[in-house]
Amino acid sequence: MSTKNFTQDEAQKKYKELAENIEYAMMVTHLDQTPLHAIPMQAKRVDDNGTTYFLSNATSEHNANIETDARCQLLFSEKHSMEFLSVYGKAMITRDKALIHDLYESIDDNWFEGKDDPAITVISFHPESGQYWDSQSNALVSLFKLGYGAITGEKMDVGQSGSLNNL
Repeated sequence: MSTKNFTQDEAQKKYKELAENIEYAMMVTHLDQTPLHAIPMQAKRVDDNGTTYFLSNATSEHNANIETDARCQLLFSEKHSMEFLSVYGKAMITRDKALIHDLYESIDDNWFEGKDDPAITVISFHPESGQYWDSQSNALVSLFKLGYGAITGEKMDVGQSGSLNNL
């Protein structure tokens, strides 16, 4: 696996590409104590500057944790495309109705009583730094490369990894 580190604009583009491609993340809060609190969340939108939006219930444990300490870690994982992303940043909670209406989809009816449910909040995550692993092909191609390398002794490039700095 080759290494390529990104900073600022390039880091934001790489983060946006992977976060949109993977879509679901484990949001980890309560970073200063153990056990950590982790919950799966669907990224509703990723802006060009990396700000990532999630819908959440106002009474949830992760909302309470963010109110106490804004630091969060997002862990994205997509086994089929062999893409992984770990990003540290800070989160903020808002009840902006226009933003909720913009982000809300019919699938969200499983958690809320429609887009006007008073319990809906938006978590805005602002990434600061992270690490990524990107096979740049699907899992089957990556496995083939690994197998070929094991048989021939030839070192195969199975993708790229690196740091995302100054997001």
